[in-house]
Amino acid sequence: MTDLFTLDAEVRTDLGKGASRRLRHANKVPAILYGEGKEPVSLTLAHNKVFRAQQEEAFYSHVLTLNVDGKPVECLIKDMQRHPFKQIIMHMDFMRIDATHAVHVNAPVHFINEDVAEKKGGKIAHHINEIAVSCLPANIPEFIEVDVAGLEVGQTLHLSDITLPKGVTSDELAKGESHDQAVASLNAPKGSSDEEAGDEAAEETATEE
Repeated sequence: MTDLFTLDAEVRTDLGKGASRRLRHANKVPAILYGEGKEPVSLTLAHNKVFRAQQEEAFYSHVLTLNVDGKPVECLIKDMQRHPFKQIIMHMDFMRIDATHAVHVNAPVHFINEDVAEKKGGKIAHHINEIAVSCLPANIPEFIEVDVAGLEVGQTLHLSDITLPKGVTSDELAKGESHDQAVASLNAPKGSSDEEAGDEAAEETATEE
């Protein structure tokens, strides 16, 4: 797995749309490295290596090492452009990081114990699939586990109900209580309200008679 997060890159000076097109025909990916107050650097990476690495969920929230002409640079992937229908990565943006500076990343959410919750008669609904967090690079979570076992039918789990790893904070909650997003809910089965209303109406009619 570690090998997937270390990629070799070459500095490129041949820029422009035509140059990028030629790189793609040669199974290369044009990219740019920026951040930490340094000048942006245009790069080229091997498409097959990048394509394999980006298939791993952790690739998007993991500290990556770019060997830029043999010199290691720690960074995060900040953007990736894909071809609309072909399995081709068109361009990548990498951001340099500093171990002492907090970074903003989107950590994927892994829901657990959905079957336990749904045995109560409802259906789990996911409202988000990732959480925007801030932390030092060393504390970046590969994913955030959300246990929905305790949900009752009609209840909703919010960001404030999630226990984040040590040293990790929610970007949304930092904006105030109004940004306490819904994460998951256990919804009643469709039609149940109508059926209950129908039963109640039938009982009232029987009573009147």
